[in-house]
Amino acid sequence: MIHDCIVVGGGPAGLMAALAAAEQGAKVLLLEKGGKLGRKLAISGGGRCNVTNNREPEQVIQHIPGNGRFLYSPFATFDNRDIIRFFENLGVALKEEDEGRMFPVVDKAQAVVDALINRIRSLGVKIRLHTAVNGLRFSDERVSGVSLATGEKLSSHTVILAVGGKSVPQTGSTGDGYAWAQASGHTITELFPTEVPLTSDEPFIQRRDWQGLSLRGVSLTVYNQKGKRLISHTGDMLFTHFGLSGPIALRCSQFVVKALKKSEDKYVPLELDWFPKENLHTLEQLLDKDWQAHTKQSAKTLLKRHLPERAVPLLLQLAGMMENITFANRPKEAWHKLIRLLKSFPIQITGTLSIEKAFVTGGGVHLKEIVPKTMESKKKTGLFFAGEILDIHGYTGGYNITAAFSTGYTAGNHAASSVHRLSYD
Repeated sequence: MIHDCIVVGGGPAGLMAALAAAEQGAKVLLLEKGGKLGRKLAISGGGRCNVTNNREPEQVIQHIPGNGRFLYSPFATFDNRDIIRFFENLGVALKEEDEGRMFPVVDKAQAVVDALINRIRSLGVKIRLHTAVNGLRFSDERVSGVSLATGEKLSSHTVILAVGGKSVPQTGSTGDGYAWAQASGHTITELFPTEVPLTSDEPFIQRRDWQGLSLRGVSLTVYNQKGKRLISHTGDMLFTHFGLSGPIALRCSQFVVKALKKSEDKYVPLELDWFPKENLHTLEQLLDKDWQAHTKQSAKTLLKRHLPERAVPLLLQLAGMMENITFANRPKEAWHKLIRLLKSFPIQITGTLSIEKAFVTGGGVHLKEIVPKTMESKKKTGLFFAGEILDIHGYTGGYNITAAFSTGYTAGNHAASSVHRLSYD
């Protein structure tokens, strides 16, 4: 039997690709090496599934720093607003939370997974679980199907590779597709972890002084070795036993990785701004005014009103101020050093956790070898790519799933169309 389209991978991109191809009338076979479809979707967004982001499409692309501009063409077919309408039409009501993040109203990722699977089944897509692909098959310069690990050969007019990257391998994303893409003539750009926690050898990190300390509304800035600002993000972060985590640390991670590659040093300098809404002068005025109103209180008591209590002792120690010093006796040099620490607290970052610990894989199939309007390979006719296997990566907040859904839908739509064209030729 010759299928119209074989989709390899049952993640967000693969599910959407199979659905889109089947909606066009294609006979679709979906292959998944694991025992469940949508495993990565089911654990995304803390188990609630951040299906997309409701910002303007242009802003969504800006939040995908890893080649987001490539998505202009797929977005013309299926963008974030289409994703919202798509799920609501499937009966999955969505709600908007902070920074445009869209979640199912029921707060359960499984509702999203079930809606996709039910739609796929209703369209007649054949699903084979526990089915590992071993490679692609070609006839001349055209894809002709796939080979399975069992030795079985499956024939198809088109194949869509949507097997993910190397991050979160427990969901089945173990990087299998890169070798298949290379064997078909494609270039794989260097793989690296993105949206991943940062590591540090700073003494206060190693001593675990602030382990578990969570900060809100702070700013984190990455610099290169020459002191040039590379990126700055404001939001929430967390100190861990190995370094930094939380949204803004994750967003800085790809810039840390790239800076380390270019640097002869073994670390990248970061600065933490505890009060990003204030400049150095206004922050000093704010704290001065408060302390003058409570002149008999200690420096420690003052700072506890403005900072997490656990942060205060180390900050005072680094500034060279006694905890019990009062306003009248404060040493000006140490006071000014404390203000500077609150605006630009230095942290040397040595790297990140491994790619397997990352939320997203950086690098992948080179985009110059993909037709953006169709997601078809420029190397082999009938071969399509979608999702994280591509060299596209965004911030957390619904952006990566949006890229997966968009490229998956576009690939499925055009794979089906190419089969229809073949039948008329």
